[in-house]
Amino acid sequence: MTEAPELPLEMRRDGFDPVEELARARDGQGVVRVVTPFGQPAYLILRHEDVREVLADSARFSNALTPFAAAGDMSEDEQEKMRAGFLLTFDPPEHTRLRRMLTAEFTIRRMRRLEPRIAEIVEAALDDVERAGRPADLVSNFALPVPSLVICELLGVPYADRAEFHQRSVRLLDISLPMAEQAAAMRENRVYMADLVARAQADAGEDMLGMLVREHGDDLGTDELIGIAGLLLLAGHETTSNMLGLGTLALLRHPDQLAMIREDPARVEPAIEELLRWLSVVHSLPPRTTTTDVEIAGHAIPAGSLVVLSIPAANRDGEFIENPDALDITRGAAKHIAFGHGVHHCLGAPLARMEMRIAFPALLRRFPNLALADEEADFRAFSAVYGVNSLRVTW
Repeated sequence: MTEAPELPLEMRRDGFDPVEELARARDGQGVVRVVTPFGQPAYLILRHEDVREVLADSARFSNALTPFAAAGDMSEDEQEKMRAGFLLTFDPPEHTRLRRMLTAEFTIRRMRRLEPRIAEIVEAALDDVERAGRPADLVSNFALPVPSLVICELLGVPYADRAEFHQRSVRLLDISLPMAEQAAAMRENRVYMADLVARAQADAGEDMLGMLVREHGDDLGTDELIGIAGLLLLAGHETTSNMLGLGTLALLRHPDQLAMIREDPARVEPAIEELLRWLSVVHSLPPRTTTTDVEIAGHAIPAGSLVVLSIPAANRDGEFIENPDALDITRGAAKHIAFGHGVHHCLGAPLARMEMRIAFPALLRRFPNLALADEEADFRAFSAVYGVNSLRVTW
């Protein structure tokens, strides 16, 4: 049996919190040398101000120059096909070209049109929790189905395929798997998305994939459409799902905070911002490559170096926010970087916020006596998106 690799420093957690070693490194030197899960030497940036600086400067810190780490035995041609349309691997102006085609679909105004349908999806998922009986797994019955169905309807992905693409997503995000298995999952995912794109090209519907084909089919190649659809599907259900599961666990372990939301649903919006900051489910964003010699926190970093950003450490930086390790839903945590910053700021942030704004109060209304059935939590330690595998609750 192959042993799981050692967790990279930026992914190490003690429950909800970044490990003490990560906090000490942030408050001390601010930048440390690390090795990525793929064996590449890199500089880990830990302070909030420094992470924001890197995220805001694509000229000095490039996404496009970063090697395709999980390539395995892929040929250069196959790697190029895998990267096509995957916005996180591009810099402006190519990134700008791709993102511009999607921006209109993720405006706050457009998201508000989805609100009634999202509310229906949430209530139906809560019906499933109730039918499951006590104790019920809130992840499989609620936290995962809600964002999965929303993104499926938005993109035009058959919801019947959800178990298949979720299992593939789990493999794509699991750094403990050998590189060959990760590459196999990437290939399977691409085959699946290619079929969806081909169907949309043959008969463009009213969903987002159909819109891209209809309105931008002359500007986007098939490989780009496949990459865009794959990224939106992966990001659209994995991140929000883990925020719903882990966020509920955090609130149940902070009953005073939970009570505030249950008694006054208007508190949910600042609560979501604080949960995003405090939990920081995305450990780090794709590594950047320096295009020139740079200095961060007094450390000289040569041109051509990989730079990794620790989102949890940055969002718990005492120079950024007072009493950073405390969960305080009343403060709102403005300027957190859970959704990134700069040109790569999460396109789907308005959608994720809306799903959480509807889901958390609805859950607490339906089950005012919601409680944990198990004290021990099953955290997803080796996943690139942090969360819990299950969350058994009673009421």
